[in-house]
Amino acid sequence: MEYANYICKDQDGNLLLSVENISEEELSQDPSFTHCLAVVKVGDEYLLGKNKWRQRYETFGGCAEKGESSRDCIVRECNEELGFDSSDITYLGTMRLLLKPDYFSKTERIELGGLYGITLPDMSIDTIYGRIKDKDEITGLAFYSQIRDREPIALIDEKLLDYYL
Repeated sequence: MEYANYICKDQDGNLLLSVENISEEELSQDPSFTHCLAVVKVGDEYLLGKNKWRQRYETFGGCAEKGESSRDCIVRECNEELGFDSSDITYLGTMRLLLKPDYFSKTERIELGGLYGITLPDMSIDTIYGRIKDKDEITGLAFYSQIRDREPIALIDEKLLDYYL
């Protein structure tokens, strides 16, 4: 598939096609719904996690489990990846992505994902890292301002920061 209009293309050829105003309920029922991502802020800083397998900094989130709503997915993922049971979680919209073949699928496909903004209490990276339950996947944390132009960052995830000001 070729798309002339898209928001961002990442290092792997995946495209962020749009961020749409689809309700959480409608998203959760859509057969193309697969995952949720969260843009996380601590004070005025964006927080990113280093993914062990992709070796780059990313937003937080992951795949929805069978029967899980988008809200349930992001709450569970943030509990695993950030160690927070309840946070200030704001639904920002639905991401429509064109994804290249990868670990999850051998074919190119369109997927929908929930995009959320989360504000954590003002605390140090060390304190947040100490709360993480899934240290097998998240091997480090950093504030975007400290790693921008210095460390590898997932390009689509970096673009998603613009949606939670």
